[in-house]
Amino acid sequence: MTADSVVDMLLQRGLLDEGQASDLVHDAKHTGKDIVELLVEYGIFNHVDEFWATVAEEIGAEHYDLDTFEPTPDVLQTIPAGMARLCGAFPIQLAPDGLHVALTDPLNPQLLEDLRFGLGKNIVPVVARREQVQKLIDKNYGSGTDSIQDIFNQLGVTSKPGEKTNLEQEANSAPIVRFVDLVLEQAIKEKASDIHFEPFEHEFKIRYRVDGALYEMAPPPVHLSASVISRVKVMSNMNIAERRVPQDGRIMTVVDGRPVDMRVSTLPTQYGESVVLRVLDRSSVNLSLENLGMPDFLFNYIHDTIHKPNGIFIVTGPTGAGKTTTLYAALKEINTIDAKLLTAEDPVEYDIEGIMQVPINEAVGLTFGRALRAFLRQDPDRIMVGEMRDVETAQIAIQASLTGHLVLSTLHTNDAAGAVTRLIDMGVEPFLVAATLEGVLAQRLLRTICKSCKIPYQPNAIVLNQLGLSQSDIGNKHFYTGSGCQTCGNSGYKGRKGIYELLDINDPLRELITQKAPTLVLRQKAIELGMQTLREDGLRNIYDGETSIEEVLKYT
Repeated sequence: MTADSVVDMLLQRGLLDEGQASDLVHDAKHTGKDIVELLVEYGIFNHVDEFWATVAEEIGAEHYDLDTFEPTPDVLQTIPAGMARLCGAFPIQLAPDGLHVALTDPLNPQLLEDLRFGLGKNIVPVVARREQVQKLIDKNYGSGTDSIQDIFNQLGVTSKPGEKTNLEQEANSAPIVRFVDLVLEQAIKEKASDIHFEPFEHEFKIRYRVDGALYEMAPPPVHLSASVISRVKVMSNMNIAERRVPQDGRIMTVVDGRPVDMRVSTLPTQYGESVVLRVLDRSSVNLSLENLGMPDFLFNYIHDTIHKPNGIFIVTGPTGAGKTTTLYAALKEINTIDAKLLTAEDPVEYDIEGIMQVPINEAVGLTFGRALRAFLRQDPDRIMVGEMRDVETAQIAIQASLTGHLVLSTLHTNDAAGAVTRLIDMGVEPFLVAATLEGVLAQRLLRTICKSCKIPYQPNAIVLNQLGLSQSDIGNKHFYTGSGCQTCGNSGYKGRKGIYELLDINDPLRELITQKAPTLVLRQKAIELGMQTLREDGLRNIYDGETSIEEVLKYT
């Protein structure tokens, strides 16, 4: 149920004015809160049941309390499990006037049409709290999915392999629309960071990346790949007729009442277009530095560094290491009314209230370098550069630092010391790097052991040797692993946390940087001065029972 549909209904009924409506839609999209919760917070309704009673009155339906409702087996069989989950529908009773059905989104008339079409019955909507309906669906139909083919059959997909159809018509047909919505909804529920649509000669794969690992869902028929991919392109405002060149787009949708942004990329392949959606979880924007799980010394260092009047602070790591989340958390910390903040990003992943964000567009000549030069004429206090890709960007960032601005940025290097030599290799003068660089944070995201199936185990000598440890080194320390359970999808892992390596640029290191010392020398000196490496931080997490040996070996 979208914030817009709810607000439109309340405006028509005179329960909101235009100002309240605008504030509600804005808050729903930017805070991730459920629209019904916001209505109670705003005082429009005293209780959530008042809202659902209003919805029932609006669509001319009965209002039910389903808290203790138990369906009869014959009624339960009227809607197949796949369709119930797909449409968010639960059967209440079979009456002479039709099948009475409670919906998670009663304001969406398309759902009723899908059910009528798929079941061949008259559908009478009833209204109940969304969480009650969803709880009944999960309890009686399970939270998994039927085979995708069953869902298509239930919704009446009739196109067969080799059958020519109008691609745009097919992409906008109810079954394809509902199927893509289901894929996106399931991905959000599984907390996926990416969704991959991959056409091959004889199959069409759909995979989710959850906690850094890819999982495959039941594949739809290969002949539907073009329709499904076209639907995703329609949603992201791409040209569906152009299938020869890569395209980029964005989807802004609502899943389970909360706003979700997805960055979409297409790539022409031998058997069709490969599409990847990066799920941009707004909850990460609301993360503060305190909630990132950093050790106290690291939190204090970053807190002090980002409050300095000038200098450069760099976060490094591969794609998917959480660099953007760390930088956004830092920006949130310094986003005060007395500070002007500017960011140059490619693309802007999240909208942050109070910060001027500039999307890089190289097609029209708006590069990082050009944006940065313009920034210096905008009287900023602090600047974030999405990535230092070339010497021009690095030199202007250094110039900004020398003229009294704090610059935050990222680099793709394997460790913290590598960022220094990378800047020098780009062509930046070593003395300028030494003068402006305040610190470099290298980070990785490791999967954490599922708390529901966490068990102790004793690693063998070969594994310990890979970590550079012996039996005498570990003493009486304990090691844990996940045995696999329903909570973690039998993977043994649930969630992720960061491990960090902080290179604090102090005077001995500045001297080495000026002398163009290689990465190995810088790293060794930093370790002598007390730097904790990624491997050492990984070991700390192993001993704390947070992660496994395999994860630390994989990422360090």
